[in-house]
Amino acid sequence: MFPCHYTTVYSMKLHTGINSSARREILKKETGVLFISITRAEVNDEKNVKIENNIGGTSIPLGVAGPLLIRGEEIKRNCYIPLATTEGALVASVQRGCKVIGLSGGISTNVNKVGATRGPVFYVSSLKEFKKFSAWLSVHEEELKKEAEKTSSHLQYKKMDVQGVGNYVYTRFYFDTNDAMGMNMVTIATQAIAAFIKKKAGIECLALAGNFDVDKKPSWMNFINHRGLQVWAEIIVPALVVQKVLHTTSRKIYEVWLAKCMIGSAMSGSLGFNAHYANVVAAFFTATGQDLAHVVEGSMGITTTNIVENESLYFSVYLPAVMMATVGGGTKYETQKEALALTCARNVEDLGKVLGGAVLAGELSLLASLAEGSLAQSHQRLGR
Repeated sequence: MFPCHYTTVYSMKLHTGINSSARREILKKETGVLFISITRAEVNDEKNVKIENNIGGTSIPLGVAGPLLIRGEEIKRNCYIPLATTEGALVASVQRGCKVIGLSGGISTNVNKVGATRGPVFYVSSLKEFKKFSAWLSVHEEELKKEAEKTSSHLQYKKMDVQGVGNYVYTRFYFDTNDAMGMNMVTIATQAIAAFIKKKAGIECLALAGNFDVDKKPSWMNFINHRGLQVWAEIIVPALVVQKVLHTTSRKIYEVWLAKCMIGSAMSGSLGFNAHYANVVAAFFTATGQDLAHVVEGSMGITTTNIVENESLYFSVYLPAVMMATVGGGTKYETQKEALALTCARNVEDLGKVLGGAVLAGELSLLASLAEGSLAQSHQRLGR
């Protein structure tokens, strides 16, 4: 016999027509939870809420850092960085980094749109059939492109990679999804490709997502071949700014970076040669309505430093696989729309530049805190 709580929730799932208020009443009777705060945080537009069995909402404190000064003509107004997090001291750290950026003349940024990927796996009978199928895919790639692009006017097919092992053929299709993150879009497009392959080549697709994407998992493939956006940001911080604002020296920051981000990461087998990309990426993604599972890809990347002329500090960050959007998904919710507006991003490339600046600000501030020896005190003062 099932426990009573299981049968209650199970029956609730079957009533898909009921609203969040009715679900709360069912759960209130079952669990005794009053749902006072969850009700206050509810997303009111139920028609656009893409969640099943909705019972309300949850609140995470939202802070802002900035302004973030970005060099060049791409973003003319002051950019601010919305950060939703439960971790004290994080926003203050990014804010300090923004102050350094402003006093140093701003950051330079670069963004390359690689595209969203979907990687189905196909089954073949032998290595001979793999070779034949691989050649077929190459010959018919233009037809695959046409089938994919029939599914959405916002999607463009870019390229594919093919690898085989044993009876399995792994394909990785890349798509430009405009300003959307696009995983739903590319899944539908890839389904159309798989159906075309089945019809024309007679090759069976075992799984539409065969972990060759690689979606929401740490992967050297995403590090090397990239996914979504590649984001770079750099700055040269004068020695006086390092001393007055960060309370340390360029050489000490360099030494901490080398020991922590490079050698420490190598010793631990890390896929991220950085101090704490995930902290900033997660807070920025939460605030702006991104798919939070893509923090996995966003946590990868390399921070580099060097001591240049007059003991100034060269500092840069590189994120090889950022999956984000300015339209669709959680970006449609009202609070996330307002947070996105703070960034002044006109498109997903602009948003990538703001994220790159936020990550750089956070990295610089944390490494300086470690060099100064103030990390524990900062968290004791702000994070407890």
